[in-house]
Amino acid sequence: MRSVVITGASTGIGWAIAKFLIGRGYRVFGSVRKQADADRLKGEFGANFIPLLFDVTDEAAVLAAGHQLRDALGGETLAGLVNNAGIAVAGPVLELSVDDFRRQMDINVIGPVIATQAFGPLLGEDASLKGPKGRIVMISSVAGKNGNPLSAPYCTSKHAIEGLSESLRRELMLFGIDVIIVAPGAVKTPIWSKAEQIDLSVYQNSPYLPALNKVMAFMMELGAKGLPAERIAEIVFEALTAASPKVRYQITPDPLRHLIGAMLPKRTLDRIIAKRLGLLPQG
Repeated sequence: MRSVVITGASTGIGWAIAKFLIGRGYRVFGSVRKQADADRLKGEFGANFIPLLFDVTDEAAVLAAGHQLRDALGGETLAGLVNNAGIAVAGPVLELSVDDFRRQMDINVIGPVIATQAFGPLLGEDASLKGPKGRIVMISSVAGKNGNPLSAPYCTSKHAIEGLSESLRRELMLFGIDVIIVAPGAVKTPIWSKAEQIDLSVYQNSPYLPALNKVMAFMMELGAKGLPAERIAEIVFEALTAASPKVRYQITPDPLRHLIGAMLPKRTLDRIIAKRLGLLPQG
């Protein structure tokens, strides 16, 4: 039985990937931050789910999980590492707390670097392990190619993931380990419902407040109309198993809108977005 590591497996995309892979006969090692989530997932998924208890920003804990996994593999290679754990931080760059921005980057960018260093050698870089080479799947976003106003931290983190993946893919050619990006649009996951919990009170006197309210409403609307997480799980499975996978899979509930957006001149798109959010100069 081949094994895959998934970070951020407690809910949303990570949970759906874990369920899908276990259904296809894989053993899944899924990271969670709380023992209660570990116990719940064991009950939901059964013996082929093994929880790894760590926060992706805790380097010592992630490295310890890497050693734990090496022992569990018994000399075999790891089939895949899915770097999925992430959060979304919103707010105007001029007014956003630097600590919030840093937290966004720590979780969404440094976290995958730590996980890749901890689990990457088990994919086949270590010549003492037997079996086929594994693959890394990076969960990016359509925001990895676009910059949305008032979502700069999240967009920045996903742009970084795109660059990290491109560089890493070329580095790991030395060992025959592939790196594939999966870039979803809106997905029906708790990340959207958490948008309701964002405290906008710090922006009560900000000129950006009306636009922030519109962005929050739009995020909730996207979540309601988003793709089922199971669809992303299918793409991740293809990325892990296809004989000749793409380097990047983009999947959205509204591909035509993204295609049109990609074709428009940047200045034109700027004006359309600014008008919609009320970000054009007044008077």
